[in-house]
Amino acid sequence: MTVRNDHLNIKAATANFLTAILWGGNSVSIKLALAGIPPLCLAGVRFLLGGLVVFIWAKTLGLSLNLHPNERKGIAGIVLIFLSQIYLLNAGTSHTLASRSTIFISAYPFFTTLFAHFFVPGDRISSNKVIGMILAFTGVISVFSESFVLGDFQYLLGDVLVMSSAMLLGARQIYLKRLTQNMHPGKVLIWQAAPSLPIFFALSALFENQPLQLDIRILAGVLYQGLVVAGFCFILLTSLLQRYSASKLAVFGFITPLVGVFISHHLLGDPISPGILLSLFLVGAGITIVNRDS
Repeated sequence: MTVRNDHLNIKAATANFLTAILWGGNSVSIKLALAGIPPLCLAGVRFLLGGLVVFIWAKTLGLSLNLHPNERKGIAGIVLIFLSQIYLLNAGTSHTLASRSTIFISAYPFFTTLFAHFFVPGDRISSNKVIGMILAFTGVISVFSESFVLGDFQYLLGDVLVMSSAMLLGARQIYLKRLTQNMHPGKVLIWQAAPSLPIFFALSALFENQPLQLDIRILAGVLYQGLVVAGFCFILLTSLLQRYSASKLAVFGFITPLVGVFISHHLLGDPISPGILLSLFLVGAGITIVNRDS
């Protein structure tokens, strides 16, 4: 398979930077919405909204969404990863703080880079990538260093679930990278979500008994993760993955927890680390090093 790994230019880097910032509000919006909607049902609603955005985009482009027989196996694989990753993220976030969920899901660039090394030709781990990733992740960890020192493990289950989701998200990025070499990103996104919706809703009906509630904060959380993240951000990121190095795109994900920490602090009252300025410096340095020409 021939895989595109174009040089990450300013335009692409800016677009990727925007998705990383917008993704910073994802765990916060999930936490807000979980106050009135259980995890599986929330996943279904989120991707129903996101799917509508992608569908409108695909139809605007005049894109055929018919799935060819040789494409079905690849779609089945991405649906399985997608279902598992989103459930773990929602369930984990319900058992931890939004700020902690943000930092753990943002560990996915490590997994993306690791999987890219083995499964994407021409996207190998280099010394620049190793150094940059270590710097960026050190910056992320420093945000919560005080919590680790205090040994407060009340959120351990949620943290483990979200970290598992991060591993699957890294795998999903690489899977999407490979799929989009032969399929349009819009088509992949539609077929990633379409089979998942009835499964999310059916599992919710079977296993979730939480009564549904709706207020302004819950509605805002649902709309943000559906329209902004599952719609706009998915379209933009998947289009970038089609052309550019998965590992170089992924490192921008380290910006996400820094944005998430600020939003969580102001909207939910989550504690903010005094090491945030150090984190910003390390993350910026890490992104710069990873994206230098080897």
